[in-house]
Amino acid sequence: MFKKTRETIHLLINKKITLSVAESCTGGMLAQAITSIDGASKIFKFGIVTYSNQSKIKYLKVPKKIINKYGAVSKECCSSMVDNLSKISNAKLNIAITGIAGPNGGTKSKPVGLVYIGIKKNNKSKIIKYFSKSKKRKNIRINSVKKSLDLIENFI
Repeated sequence: MFKKTRETIHLLINKKITLSVAESCTGGMLAQAITSIDGASKIFKFGIVTYSNQSKIKYLKVPKKIINKYGAVSKECCSSMVDNLSKISNAKLNIAITGIAGPNGGTKSKPVGLVYIGIKKNNKSKIIKYFSKSKKRKNIRINSVKKSLDLIENFI
């Protein structure tokens, strides 16, 4: 499905870097792309889909006040997702994705296609704000996974 996935997985295997993911708008698509590659079990710890606000709060311990103040699709929420994932996953590299895949749910300040991707390795982390050029749900999800794979390669 994603040509870049094989290269990314082999890079992680060669560097002995384990990976865990927390996904919202991609609904497990990143984990599926990773686990479709032979040998991924050497580096992939786990993936969690926290689609609802309640699941972000319950499983990733995103403070309710962050979601109430900034929303689930925000730099602050993504940062909390990736930070807390790193605490529970025991993986060397962690990535979190939250966004608005549409076709509904967007607003003027948070349009359909807005995605935040967070990555953390040890104490180094980065959150990127990404806008999908496509406004089609499937394409937003695919583009978000591609952007995540790029981020993994660039981060390590």
